[in-house]
Amino acid sequence: MALRMKWHHGQAVPQLGFEPVPMRLRAFVDGEPALDSQHGVLVWEPRRIVPSYAVPEDDLRMGVEPTDPPPGPPDVASLPPILGPDSFEPHTTPGTVVDLVATSRRVARAGFRPDDRDLTGLVVLDFLAFDRWLAEDEELVGHAHDPFKRIDVLTCHRHVEVHLGDTLLAATDNAQLLLETHLPVRYYVPPDDVESSSLVASDARSTCAYKGHATYFSTADGRPEGRDIGWTYRRPLDDALRVRDHLAFWNERTDIRVDGELQPRPVTPWSTRAEQASAAAERLEFG
Repeated sequence: MALRMKWHHGQAVPQLGFEPVPMRLRAFVDGEPALDSQHGVLVWEPRRIVPSYAVPEDDLRMGVEPTDPPPGPPDVASLPPILGPDSFEPHTTPGTVVDLVATSRRVARAGFRPDDRDLTGLVVLDFLAFDRWLAEDEELVGHAHDPFKRIDVLTCHRHVEVHLGDTLLAATDNAQLLLETHLPVRYYVPPDDVESSSLVASDARSTCAYKGHATYFSTADGRPEGRDIGWTYRRPLDDALRVRDHLAFWNERTDIRVDGELQPRPVTPWSTRAEQASAAAERLEFG
């Protein structure tokens, strides 16, 4: 039986993984240097689809102290099959949770020492516990960069329609298709082809390490299923410049038709836990 490569590569690995990174890493807390390393490592904990940076403890400019009291082990049975980048915990491999300590500041539970001989001496770091990250002299946002992921943006003149129930949200013959490793294709619609009267600005914000900072829209009728239904990048990073000011909608929650053909709703880390569990049980692909 042939192996579906997207399904194979798109799953969170069941074991601890790592990969050295070739660039200098720096990070700051309260505007002060907190680390400077040329020996960084990407670490994937089990069930994590996004890696974290780890550096040798000697490259930290903050002290490292075990968290007291130590957090208990996670209830693995209650966790979804894939954990996204939203939080640093729970940790799904044995190890010690640590605080990062400076003269006037303690950053609680911002580090983790895995119990693995290949990672001896390394501290895995909570990306969001730091004010600013630099890879060489380029700023990083969102989370650590995965060298095995990429983004393509393709112009598409097929007819794309987006519906939420009976409400038409967008219709275009000039979509930009954004293809990101492990994720479903996202259809970015020019603003002139969006039913703007059906949408209102939302307070929600998110950050993608590769695309930048997104702002969101909800349906104007206020129904729960229309909350934060779409997003746009006003000032995207280089990889997403071609979708600037375009709107995309959750494939997981809307009906998208391309040349009249209804696209299947994918299961992703942003689907409900029940949907993720059902997909895992049936060995369906994520994304």
